[in-house]
Order: sequence, then C-alpha cells, then structure tokens
Amino acid sequence: MSASEVYRQRVEVVERKGLGHPDYICDSIMDRGSVALCNEYLKKFGTILHHNIDKGLLVAGEVEGKFGGGRVISPMRLIFGDRATFEAGGVEIDVEGIVVGSAKEWLSDNLRFVDPESLFYQVELKKGSSELTDLFSRGEVILGANDTSAAVGYAPMSPTERLVLECEHQLNSKKFKKEYPESGEDIKIMGLRQNSEIHLTVAMGLVDRFVESEEAYFRQKAEVLERIEEFAAGYAESENSESGPGLFLKTSVSLNTLDMRGRGREGVYTTVTGTSAEDADCGQVGRGNRVNGIIPLNRPVSSEAAAGKNPVSHIGKIYNVLSHRIAGRIYREIPEIAEVYVWLLSEIGTSIDRPQIATAQLIMKKGVARDVETEAAELMEKELENIREFCMELAAGKYPIC
Repeated sequence: MSASEVYRQRVEVVERKGLGHPDYICDSIMDRGSVALCNEYLKKFGTILHHNIDKGLLVAGEVEGKFGGGRVISPMRLIFGDRATFEAGGVEIDVEGIVVGSAKEWLSDNLRFVDPESLFYQVELKKGSSELTDLFSRGEVILGANDTSAAVGYAPMSPTERLVLECEHQLNSKKFKKEYPESGEDIKIMGLRQNSEIHLTVAMGLVDRFVESEEAYFRQKAEVLERIEEFAAGYAESENSESGPGLFLKTSVSLNTLDMRGRGREGVYTTVTGTSAEDADCGQVGRGNRVNGIIPLNRPVSSEAAAGKNPVSHIGKIYNVLSHRIAGRIYREIPEIAEVYVWLLSEIGTSIDRPQIATAQLIMKKGVARDVETEAAELMEKELENIREFCMELAAGKYPIC
C-alpha cells in the first residue's frame, strides 16, 4: 500500500490525561462501577443484566491553597448517570450502594490526598428502556448489539505514543511518588513530534503540603523536570538502538509552563489534593483517553465513550477494545506487516459476533510482496468466534479502558 506508518509522518501529536485528571477519574470510576454491577448480577442471577453507567460528571469543588498545606472548603461532587437494572425476578439490587462503594474504593486506591468519604455522590441511574432491556432476556448466548456503531483500532503504537503513555505511567508510579511525594496525580502530557524531535509539554501540580514557599516550588519543579528529561532521553536512546537506521529521536521537555516567578502562590501550579478537580476543572466521561490509553490525533478513532458501558451488548465498549485487540494480534502474528488498522461496524439487534463489516487496512513493510490478507482475515474470524469469552473478560475488568 502507498500509505506510510504514522512514525514516518512529519508531524505527530499525542495526548495523555493521567491518573488524577478529572476526565480520567470519571472514566475509571464509571467503569469500576460497571465491573462491580457485573459481579453482582452474575452472583445473584448467573448472567449480566442491562446497565450503562457511561454518563458521568465530576463537579469541581473549592479549596484554599496555601504553601505548607491548604484545605478543602467545598468537596467535589460525583454524578452517576444513565441506566441500570434494579430488580429481576423479585430480587432487588442495591445499585446505588454498589456504584458509590466502587467509586470510594477507586479513590482510595489511586488518589493519596482525596478523602473518598468527603465527596458528594449523586446517583441518577434509572431503569432502562423496555426494548433494550429485553435484549438481555431473550435467552441468547451471544447478545444482539444494542446500537449501530463503529469502532477502529490499530497496532503498533508509534514511538511517540509509547513515550507519552509510559512517561505518565512513570510519573504516577509508586516509586516516583515515594521519591517525589509533592508530585500530584493530575498529570497531562502533550507530545509533539516534528520529524525526529519529540517535545513533551507536561502539566503536573505540586501538592502544597510539601511546598514551603515559592522558592521551594521552583527548586522542586526543577528536580522533577530533570527526572522527566532523563526518562525521555533514556527512552529515545532505547528506541534509537532498537530501530536501527532511519530513526533517530531527540527529546525535550517543558513543565508547568504557565508558572511565573515573583507572583507567589498565584504564579505557580499547586494543588491541595493532587487533582485539579478540587477547584479548577470538572471531569466528564468520554473526554479523556481512548481505550489504548492515549488521545492519538494522527489516527482514526471512535467517538464512543467505552467507560461504564455494559460489556456484553454495548458495541461502544466491546468493539472499541476488540478492534485494538485484533489489530495487535494481526501485527504480532504476521511479521511482514508494519502497521494495521481494524474497523468493526455493528447493526442494532444483530448478534455481536456478526458485525456488518470487519475489515483491516494493512500497511506492509518495505520490499514485502507476500499476500497476507487471508491470514489476517482468519485471525479476525478467530477473535469474533471467541467474543463471548472476551466479553466476560471485559466484565471482569481485565482490559483497561483509559
């Protein structure tokens, strides 16, 4: 094919919203709620019932920041929206208790300075429509799609995409937080590659209880920036050694570029709790990363929000994750392929293992002439044949969705 791999394009832009970003918090908590409901439905009824918790909103609170430690004035509000099954066969399900409990669990596991008990939780989940709910009671082993929707996945990630993703993972790792407890979880990374030069613009608030003054802030910021630069340079060195001729990456990093010396606390990026949701930014499901953990602006992507959707009927979740899984398998098992894109399109009511289309765009390595289309099609068919097992893995939360 004449198309070229993304890493060969002159300009590439990749974004990652990290662990404490308000949008990431919404996606993660709503999906955790879906997994918890799936577990309860399976335990009580032996099957997953209708639900979608994919309309979530995190409303920012209010804090009083202060060098040496500020305080929360008004807590954040977390709103759960859309549909769930509250009763089946005369047995009631404590939907509100389950989703709120799973949210508190996620907050406790991931955000060091947010008290899960301090948030307001507003559950606006209602009963589902009769026709969509009926999909779950037709006795079918593999359910029909509850929407006509398309998804696209690809493989492999480009060097820029991997750098942006792995950099955020590094900054939010337990090891990094132990070394730099002042580093907040709310991290956003924008990667820009122009030819072989990658620049990372990083936003990461410092937790004010660990920052004694403006002078201390800029000293600590410089230390963190140096670590990010070291990580990025080491990553580039590794990529250069593995890729051979034709690719030589150079990296540079900026951190908290809105800062201005001499303006005290107003001129620096600090937080009380480690997330801007405390008083600056609200969060919403679907505004964050795609299911492979990044926002890849050079790639075709689905507009569906996968987080919180039910994992056995809602194509917006199933096909989004599955298309990336299929693409990854094709890339790994057919070595002549340089890059692959997989498109899946459902038709509402039709069994999810029989999409309207399941097609792939294959970009071959230079000089390869072997026909691999049949081999790729067979791999796609195998994945669709095993879709029930895949959906149950989704239901158990085995695949990250942001």
